Amino acid sequence: MLFSPHITGKRLANLSHRLAIGLSAGIDIRKVWKRETDNAPRRVKEAFQLVQAGIERGEPFAESLARTGKLFPRLFLEMVHVGERTGQTSEVLNRLSHHYQVRHQLSRTFLGLLAWPMLQLFAAIVVIGLLIWILGAMGAEDINGNPMDPLGIGLVGTRGLAIYVSLIIFITLAIATVVTAMRRGVFWVAPLQRFVTSLPGVGSAIQKICLARVSWTLHLLLNVEMDLRQMVPLVLRSTGNDFYISHSDQMVADIASGQPLHRAFANSGAFPPEFLDALAVAEESGQISESMARLTKQYEIEAETAMQWIAMVAGIAIWVMIAALIIAMIFRLFIVFYLGPINEVLEW
Repeated sequence: MLFSPHITGKRLANLSHRLAIGLSAGIDIRKVWKRETDNAPRRVKEAFQLVQAGIERGEPFAESLARTGKLFPRLFLEMVHVGERTGQTSEVLNRLSHHYQVRHQLSRTFLGLLAWPMLQLFAAIVVIGLLIWILGAMGAEDINGNPMDPLGIGLVGTRGLAIYVSLIIFITLAIATVVTAMRRGVFWVAPLQRFVTSLPGVGSAIQKICLARVSWTLHLLLNVEMDLRQMVPLVLRSTGNDFYISHSDQMVADIASGQPLHRAFANSGAFPPEFLDALAVAEESGQISESMARLTKQYEIEAETAMQWIAMVAGIAIWVMIAALIIAMIFRLFIVFYLGPINEVLEW
């Protein structure tokens, strides 16, 4: 389900780090996970116990994790599976820890930059709600003798305030639903993802974030023995963005026909020339994993800058919305309380 328990961000980074330390020290996975189960929060404890039961029965760790449904991201499950197949589970978990830590830091940066504009928006919403209620309680009327309506949509007094609050809650929940759906890759947001990613400015910033994930996943997977036809869809899914995921079939077909990896990426038309050039040079030199590691660091820096840019644009958009609301209300109150009486006197 969309709002079912879901481990993300810092918790997933810390979990991967603790698992990596335990496994690299030679501790049995059953003992390592038993400790995690004992310390798990109540909302996920049952799922952790389900994993523990699977491990005790001798199931592979990745298969036991998959029994929890949507609790763990798909990338996490698939990477753990790759680690088990290649005997590098601790190394994979260690790199997953770094990956999710970077994502968490980017998210914190983004939310931190949006904090002040969101506080201003909240203040404006509260002021408008109070204005609706106070004018209704005062019995304020316009020049036609009708109850004073600040927004012009029939919201007056206590009843109007209740409708206004309900409307704000509905809009907030709708936005939260769309954001959560995009983060979890729900199918019905795929067209929205493609549209936003193709936009100038904001789309370019989102592409930088996705390219950082592609580079990191390539660096990780190219260190293990894995068929490129299996690897490419996993690399594209790591972006969590249908703008890239939709090219999976074409890229797998190109690789199956014998084309090199960089050519399959180029034929998709979804990747910038600098990324393709770096991939081509790395593939020809036989140092693709090392090159992707360097490229990952570069794109991580660019992704952080992109997050700051997106936050700035979002902040400006919020400010414009607040200004528009305030200006509209000032003009409306000015017309009703100042120009209205003047026109009434002149007509009289």
